[in-house]
Amino acid sequence: MQAIIARDRDAGAAGLTLAELPPPHAAENDVVVRVHAAGFTRGELTWPATWTDRAGRDRTPSVPGHELSGVVTELGYGTTGLTVGQRVFGLSDWARDGSLAEYTAVEARNLAPLPADIDHTVAAALPIAGLTAWQGLFDHGRLRTGQTVLVHGAAGSVGSIAVQLAHGAGARVIATGRAADRDTALGLGADTFVDLQADRLEDTGEVDVVFDVIGGTVLDRSAALVRAGGILVTIAAPPTVRPADGRAVFFVVEPDRARLADLAQRVRDGRIKPVIGEVRPLAEAPAAFAPGRRSPGRTIIRVVSDSSTETGPR
Repeated sequence: MQAIIARDRDAGAAGLTLAELPPPHAAENDVVVRVHAAGFTRGELTWPATWTDRAGRDRTPSVPGHELSGVVTELGYGTTGLTVGQRVFGLSDWARDGSLAEYTAVEARNLAPLPADIDHTVAAALPIAGLTAWQGLFDHGRLRTGQTVLVHGAAGSVGSIAVQLAHGAGARVIATGRAADRDTALGLGADTFVDLQADRLEDTGEVDVVFDVIGGTVLDRSAALVRAGGILVTIAAPPTVRPADGRAVFFVVEPDRARLADLAQRVRDGRIKPVIGEVRPLAEAPAAFAPGRRSPGRTIIRVVSDSSTETGPR
């Protein structure tokens, strides 16, 4: 099969190449998925799990990418809940070969059924962004109807879903970003937009929840905006400045089959819509990883077309 591989952790995106690899086989409780579309996180080339397994052993050449949408082609021993030929989407394990390949092996519990009326490209943009937004707002932030939430990076892949979910939950949403993001954020349901390059963040007033994807000084300054009993939630880094009378939470997204199914239903109902920018073929995935690259919406890698024959590895 064809796959994008990483061999040298010091080379960054320049070290990614398209190569031929043996197809994977399903271990116990795994499935093999023929990947139709895949998502990735540019920062994952710096993650230790990209280069070593859970025991700390080198696992290069490794296949990056951890979001996928495709079709099950093989079931491992003991696998339940999914069938060969079923459309699925979800997350691959951080410490295993990922989704930038024609086939990948995934724990079945990390995948959810994909309705026939959701395109694979849309589904591949949902797992990390959707689960991160939900877990940040509701599991960790405990956001409730009528509260006010400040969402940083509101036009990005995670922030855009967070704005839509918070708006749908009846919260007042203050969105932040660059000036060019204003119309996007307001169109997604934000009540107010703060230009982080031109406006004073401190003028927003107190909020019940801060949801941060940026980190750095933006995260530090946001701690003072959390009202008594409120919560600062971030996925960027453990906060060094904490609310005076509230909580601060740093978390890493976790797979959740039931929540993935809920997110898919929200897409079908029109309650949320992933913001998708570029859609590139697998061969162009290394260029999409380039540092400093910024495009509106999530970049998705189209591995095979929806019309391709859905068969297993040969």
